[in-house]
Amino acid sequence: MKLRVGPIVASVAVSALLLFGGWFAYRHWAVESPFEHKVNAMEGVRSVQTNITPKQVELKLDLEPGTDLGSLVQQIEREGGKWIGSREVKVVVEDKASEKLNDLWDKALFPIAQAMEKKEYTDITTTLDELQKQVKGVSAKAEMDENNVYITLTDGQASKFVILPRVPQTLGVWPNA
Repeated sequence: MKLRVGPIVASVAVSALLLFGGWFAYRHWAVESPFEHKVNAMEGVRSVQTNITPKQVELKLDLEPGTDLGSLVQQIEREGGKWIGSREVKVVVEDKASEKLNDLWDKALFPIAQAMEKKEYTDITTTLDELQKQVKGVSAKAEMDENNVYITLTDGQASKFVILPRVPQTLGVWPNA
């Protein structure tokens, strides 16, 4: 019996194309696209880019100034649960902060880092309240869930969003600060 290589290779290629193409089409149209539309429709979200892997959902968000980041993340996890499943949600917010907000964050960074290290989270709100008193027109808000502390600094048309993990990293500073 003589095997013909051409038909075997063609059938393997067509099978692989159908299998992997079907998987990618399913992932795009049944998971990523509806999830992206759901997040895009949430209040305060200008645009979103998703990257869904078997273990993690990474969201790159462009938010409107003054958006309540902590509530938004909770809403994403709650309402996007059927697409997310048990995956870890990693949120990256596009930084469009003004110079004034970046300077304020630089002033607050050390006391907030100290509060995070000591796990005295009420010191974060105290620091943010002092910032609001020092600079008129700036609002500062901190929220917390079991994984992160969410800090929002707003100055009229600009906002700075910071997500600080509650589990300290072993080396270095916060990558998104």
